[in-house]
Amino acid sequence: MNNKFAIAALLGGLSLNAFAEEAEVPKNPLNMSAELGALFKSGDTKSTDVKAGFDAGYEKDLWRSSLRFDLLARKTEIEDDNGDQHSETTDQQWKLVLQTNYTIDTERSNYIYGNVSYDDNRFGGFESQSSVSAGWGRRWFESKTGSFDADIGPGYKRDVVRLEDANGNENTETKGDFIIQAQAVYIRNLNEHVEFKQLFVAKYATQSGENSNYQAESSLTTKLISTLQLKVSFKVDHNTEVEDGKENTNTQTGITLVYSF
Repeated sequence: MNNKFAIAALLGGLSLNAFAEEAEVPKNPLNMSAELGALFKSGDTKSTDVKAGFDAGYEKDLWRSSLRFDLLARKTEIEDDNGDQHSETTDQQWKLVLQTNYTIDTERSNYIYGNVSYDDNRFGGFESQSSVSAGWGRRWFESKTGSFDADIGPGYKRDVVRLEDANGNENTETKGDFIIQAQAVYIRNLNEHVEFKQLFVAKYATQSGENSNYQAESSLTTKLISTLQLKVSFKVDHNTEVEDGKENTNTQTGITLVYSF
């Protein structure tokens, strides 16, 4: 009798395990998130700075792709000739970055990549900055708590420089140059609720005297509920060659709410 119960229990356990394996939900290869934040100013100057962003990632088989869109807009209260107040967009920046990686070895560490970026910026001395690059990269380590990716490759960039003549009229000048692009991304889960991310991108101009661009972003994201996070970020954008009267280095600090779906 005991043997019959033991066999029945064993068969029951095997059935439950098989059912659990069949019921396991496959991981969704697509993940997306959107973020939004605002800064309001009053006093001598009344303005509203709105910061928004969208992230999308896709990872399946040998492919890993990411899309990032950022928007920063400043609306200022302007008084017209009649003395009426109205809101006007005085400065605006939007940036789009797309990268696709294709794994080329069985260990899923080495990959080839393609990267495209476009930055339209009224805040700085450039009307726009765009680049395209392709090359080799590697996921140097990956664990349950973090990962580190780095890649490098040749590319081409195009800068549209904003110029102002002696009469105060604005003109633009387009400059293009071949570049060596290198970038690295470090992600670390400090605990189950907090994530740290560090991004560094270098676009080094191969021709002497041409503009090279270096970007870095540090962010700390804290989970509030399952789909809502609070993100604090600090960005540095440095250009080696800028027009007179323009800053080489621009920084941006942001606090936004991030919704994952």
